[in-house]
Amino acid sequence: MPVLHALCCGRLRFDRSLFFPEHPPGDEMTVPVPSFLVVHPKGTLLFDTGVDCLAATDPQRSLGRRLAGLFTMAGGTDESLPAQLARLGLDVGDITHVVNSHLHFDHCGCNALFPRAKFLLQRAELDAARAPGSHAHERSWNHPLDYRALDGEHDVFGDGAVVLLPTPGHTPGHQSMRVRVSSDRNFLLAADACYTQAHLDREIVPTAVWDTGQMIASMDALRKLGERSDTELIFGHDAQQWARMPQGPAQLS
Repeated sequence: MPVLHALCCGRLRFDRSLFFPEHPPGDEMTVPVPSFLVVHPKGTLLFDTGVDCLAATDPQRSLGRRLAGLFTMAGGTDESLPAQLARLGLDVGDITHVVNSHLHFDHCGCNALFPRAKFLLQRAELDAARAPGSHAHERSWNHPLDYRALDGEHDVFGDGAVVLLPTPGHTPGHQSMRVRVSSDRNFLLAADACYTQAHLDREIVPTAVWDTGQMIASMDALRKLGERSDTELIFGHDAQQWARMPQGPAQLS
């Protein structure tokens, strides 16, 4: 069975109305930027790569003026992806697979650090990223990397332990990931298909959405999977859930 670790790759501070459109502007919130490490007998996999490490010191150069104006980096000095991997005795060369849930800046920002890895994305996400007027953050993802286009559900290692699940709506090709850590224990990594428990409970569609109907359908699918007794749903940016979660060298079990 694989081993699963939760890694904090910084934190973002921004106006609450970006997550909760019904909330009046002017109230800030801070959320974690997660990455997840899967250690499997057939490979070492990262689910999302967080924000570009340079964003903390030069946000406009890294993110561009628009994003730098919306988001403030609020993480600690040890909350970069390389630093988080080092806590586990790993460096970037140890990663064999990278899964990007989607190609927004806080989910693919460190992609360029892994030139030897296979990158697994849904074909719809790659096609949309390459199209004019793309939603994707080009400075983060558009590097000479080994991008592999997937069409639908994908069993990464061929044994049912790590399975990618299409959950479109937030972006055209958003995907989530299910990790089976024991015969009766699964973690379902929702990423931005569902930001927080509140979004799931109240079926809140955030400001950043590609297709509202598809996002609601994906949240409903995640809800049903998360209601299984053997499955725990982990949201994309839920600060309260994150505070309770074992992180770094500790295993999720």
